[in-house]
Amino acid sequence: MTARPEITLEEVPAPQRLAPYAHALGGTVLRHGDEVATGRLILLHDPAGHEAWDGTMRFVTYVTAELEAELAADPLLPGVGWSWLTDALDGHHAAYTAIGGTVTQTLSTRFGDLAGPPAAADLEIRASWTPTDDDIQAHVHAWCALLASTAGLPPPGVTALRA
Repeated sequence: MTARPEITLEEVPAPQRLAPYAHALGGTVLRHGDEVATGRLILLHDPAGHEAWDGTMRFVTYVTAELEAELAADPLLPGVGWSWLTDALDGHHAAYTAIGGTVTQTLSTRFGDLAGPPAAADLEIRASWTPTDDDIQAHVHAWCALLASTAGLPPPGVTALRA
């Protein structure tokens, strides 16, 4: 699978106890050589199915990005972050059901000997959903779009204007 040039994908170890079969991808978004977002996408498969999954397969994801403090303080950010996921799934025709998750925004202030900038702001999206068809590639493409949105990249074909 080919992702956007800013996104690097690699196979990573999948959890072994959640389902009989699992596969995982890690993703990193780089902008001007700096890591601006990371994530993990796990595909679980249990031929016996799970009632909570409403199927035999389940995607689980975790995406995180550092933000500007002003953006992280926006009370509308969690809803916007969730829409990045659902819009990406819908836009890539990745059929799903039983979707759920959380969007967390954090503002952290460092004190004392902790290295790094004095203040940091982060966004985390944790979600899971059940694909309703076998088009796994559509879900992976949607997840890459979620990574790109979380990193603040413009949509493909759109050039960001610089001030």
